[in-house]
Amino acid sequence: MRKQLILVFIFWSINILAQENNFTQTDFFDFKEARAIIRIFPEGNKVEGNINFVFDVLKSSDSLHIDGKNMQFSEVTLNGKPVKFKKDENGIFLLRKFRPSSGNKIGFSYTAFPKKALYFINWQEKVPRNGMKEVWSQGQGRETSNWLPSFDDLTEKLVFDLTYEFPAGYELISNGTLEDRRKINDSTVQWQFDMEKPMSSYLVGVAAGNYSSKNIVSSTGDSIQLYYRPQDSLNVEPTYRYSERIFDFLENEIGVPYPWKNYKQVPVLDFLYSGMENTGMTIFSNSLMTDSIGFHVQNYVNVNAHELAHQWFGDLVTEKNSTHHWLNEGFATYFALLAEKDIFGEDYFYWKLYQTAETLKEKSDQGKGEAILRTGGSSLTYYQKGAWALQILKDRIGEEAFHEGIKKYLQRNAYKNVETDDFLKVMEEVSGQDLSQYKKDWLEQSAFKATQALESLKKSEFLQNYLKLAALREVPFEEKKEILSRALDFPVNDYIGQEAVNQLSGNLSEEAIRLYKKAFATNNLYVRQAIAQTMEKVPQILQSEFESLLKDHSYVTREAALYKLWANFPEKREAYFRATEDQVGFYNKNIRMLWLVLNLVTPDYEPDKTTQYYNELAGYTEEWRPFEVRQNAFSYLFQIDAFNTESLESLLKCTTHHTSAFKKYCRELVKELMKNDEYRQRLLEISGKMDNSESSFIRSLTTGQ
Repeated sequence: MRKQLILVFIFWSINILAQENNFTQTDFFDFKEARAIIRIFPEGNKVEGNINFVFDVLKSSDSLHIDGKNMQFSEVTLNGKPVKFKKDENGIFLLRKFRPSSGNKIGFSYTAFPKKALYFINWQEKVPRNGMKEVWSQGQGRETSNWLPSFDDLTEKLVFDLTYEFPAGYELISNGTLEDRRKINDSTVQWQFDMEKPMSSYLVGVAAGNYSSKNIVSSTGDSIQLYYRPQDSLNVEPTYRYSERIFDFLENEIGVPYPWKNYKQVPVLDFLYSGMENTGMTIFSNSLMTDSIGFHVQNYVNVNAHELAHQWFGDLVTEKNSTHHWLNEGFATYFALLAEKDIFGEDYFYWKLYQTAETLKEKSDQGKGEAILRTGGSSLTYYQKGAWALQILKDRIGEEAFHEGIKKYLQRNAYKNVETDDFLKVMEEVSGQDLSQYKKDWLEQSAFKATQALESLKKSEFLQNYLKLAALREVPFEEKKEILSRALDFPVNDYIGQEAVNQLSGNLSEEAIRLYKKAFATNNLYVRQAIAQTMEKVPQILQSEFESLLKDHSYVTREAALYKLWANFPEKREAYFRATEDQVGFYNKNIRMLWLVLNLVTPDYEPDKTTQYYNELAGYTEEWRPFEVRQNAFSYLFQIDAFNTESLESLLKCTTHHTSAFKKYCRELVKELMKNDEYRQRLLEISGKMDNSESSFIRSLTTGQ
């Protein structure tokens, strides 16, 4: 025990000395390669592996650390010889004299049961045959070391060549080129991937499941693989509709060739975010797989462009630390918006900038603004304010200099880590301008410079016209009715038309009805959607027009129209049910669930099917289903006060779900149900039969522990 304490003290002392001198491990060691064989056992939530690192010693040191959270290590060798090591919950330590040298090798075996970063979806016993089984990773931040020994420090970049062993019958996708795929035995397949360029550890990615793929090629010959679940085959075209165009646009706009060997896009179930830019491989939420109708409101285009832009901004050139996080996220946000401008037009581009400016101004006016250059900022700051900082910079130095600077910035810092001053230095070089005041105003100041943003927005004639119309919101209808009418003239602008409809809300005068009819007649998808969402009382004179909304190519419109028609014209409810009984809607089944609930609460309508409809609704809460579907079902069961035992058990289990937003929703709902004596008793009875991890949240409510 005394010897162990001495070793720990030595390592602690070395760490303190390094911190006092502002050193990091990368000042002493440069890791070049990681070669690993990784065996994934999804039914046991287990990973085993053998890994070998190649590294140079840059300066003499008494310790070396490799991150590996809560892992077991064995058979550690240094340059082929067994070596003593220490470990704790964060990784493995080698305490010995290291002298400057090159081509050193560390090898060892490890075992992990990851509690985060690698997720095992639907491998529990009671999953039905149609419940998709998947494994996927999410290493953003410092998480990869939960399943792969690696480096939490973003500045340690190395080449990863990874070989996986996974159960047969599934497709496995990871970074790099698939060099070999072969059966080890009847139950296991080995997948070997090769990378050529270095990257930070958080960008290692893997996904496995029942996938098919479509292969396309960019105009410069880059291979792009588009993955999908077989049952989503009809959604491939609308989901990936602009993938090739986005790729070609960004490569041309950025001015630097795509930096990796190939590109893959993989949708997964219950993903933590919208998407993640693993090197050469975007993993994204399966909820973004859409059909042609859903595409108009909820599509993959922005996430597609954002994650692809990261292949340059974040993957090729990476922030040194979170203070400079905007160099990853603000840049990806802005270049994704430029790609959308290429697809959807200039009005869309300025509308999106305007919306984020409004949000940023509101936060700033409330005293909640944040400087971009900070640690622990919000997504709004790094993403949207970061994008605005680039828009203002382009305005200031000119488009030509901006493009030249972006290209030179990436070329100069390729496969390296940077700080904001590295970027600003390049921009000052190409523009000949001093950007110190720009840095103070847009990167260091917490307030949002709304006046400068407005001047940038005024370059859009569309937005000038929109703002003039929006300024009339408090003006009496009689004084603006002709202006609203002109706003609905053909061809109507999507956003100006919606604004005109919004200003009609609640007005059912004869003149307002005339304008509503004109709005219906525009046949503009978004104008008609605005009518469906804002009109609560549907007058008889507009009934037929409102009924036509049930066939619009918008699931938002159809959902709103079904409910409003059901509420306003009870004598025609059966007709509305018949017209929509086969509609499902978005990924979360928004129309289908509304249809079920309206049936259940409609007196005397199909009483013989009440049990069938209820069981379908409650069945959408089952644990194996996507969390977006479960959340929608929970919401409706709460509204009609109709939880059964199975749905309550499912609700309790999701209070420990790996997706934080869904977990938070479920916890808040449990708190609300606990206020009801009957539900409280039922929840306590159910939780008493569950294991400790699944019932931990409700115990905390009742015991305070």
